[in-house]
Amino acid sequence: HHCRVNFDGSNLVILTAGNGSHEIEYSPDGKYLMDNYSRVDQPPMSELRKAEDGSLVCKLEEADGSKLLETGWKAPERFSAKARDGATEIYGVIYRPTNFDPAKKYPVIEAIYAGPQGSFVPKKFAAFHQTQAMAELGFVVVQIDGMGTSNRSKAFHDVCYKNLGDSGLPDRILWMKAAAQKNPQLDITRVGIYGGSAGGQSATRAVLAHGDFYKAAVSDCGCHDNRMDKIWWNELWMGYPIGPHYAEQSNVTQAHKLIGKLMLIVGELDRNVDPASTMQVANALIRANKDFDLIIIPGAGHGAGGGPYGQRRMRDFFVRHLLGIEPRRE
Repeated sequence: HHCRVNFDGSNLVILTAGNGSHEIEYSPDGKYLMDNYSRVDQPPMSELRKAEDGSLVCKLEEADGSKLLETGWKAPERFSAKARDGATEIYGVIYRPTNFDPAKKYPVIEAIYAGPQGSFVPKKFAAFHQTQAMAELGFVVVQIDGMGTSNRSKAFHDVCYKNLGDSGLPDRILWMKAAAQKNPQLDITRVGIYGGSAGGQSATRAVLAHGDFYKAAVSDCGCHDNRMDKIWWNELWMGYPIGPHYAEQSNVTQAHKLIGKLMLIVGELDRNVDPASTMQVANALIRANKDFDLIIIPGAGHGAGGGPYGQRRMRDFFVRHLLGIEPRRE
């Protein structure tokens, strides 16, 4: 929502209404505002309001999603559950395939990005191409903001400090367990996870630290050791000077704990996260005699796994290890 307030903190006025994520634009004279808002499960609506008190002048437009629903498309479900402290709400969304059958069980795949600089569960209506495409293969896909992400309280955010390896994973696991209690179609004995960059770090960490829950992970261009990555980003969250906590949070030092299936993807020319970060994990896994998949994409930069080849290999990986089906090739 958008509000106005005096400089002394008095006279707080909420200018928007309606359950959704709001974006506003003021008229040139500042007397009016146009409020565009939506949710993941509600198409956009536009309203004209007075900037002084937020009172409604008129409704401008409301998108009609009926034709979309007629195709079989299902809106994501918003869901919340308690965090590890038993009190804090954790928010997320659930994506289902268009041919979803309530009588069946579906493996669950989490799309993760736990970088502390933001919160990443979508709030607005959109196409959700990647997550929905993954769901169409026969999965339920989820996105969750665990403790350590931003735009909540300071205490919520501080969970990440000197603790990036945590990635809010304990909260995410509890959320999925609660979601499965409400939706028994979610088979949480078959859970996968994927992410890129900081999400790649988290996806790998999931099968290292919580391999009893996460059975398969795809990690794209992961920052696996915060001593290897760009200084400014890592010292924001891990602090300076470098201490023992850096090694404790490293996927390299924890690689020997791998239980489930892991695919590492890296672009040869990644100038954001040094490809050596992925190679260090691969080397540690080899030293620990662990089986894993390594995909190096020549000439590709950061986010190489987001290209057609990386996406196909990721989907095949989950189909093989969570659905138990050998992927069909053209």
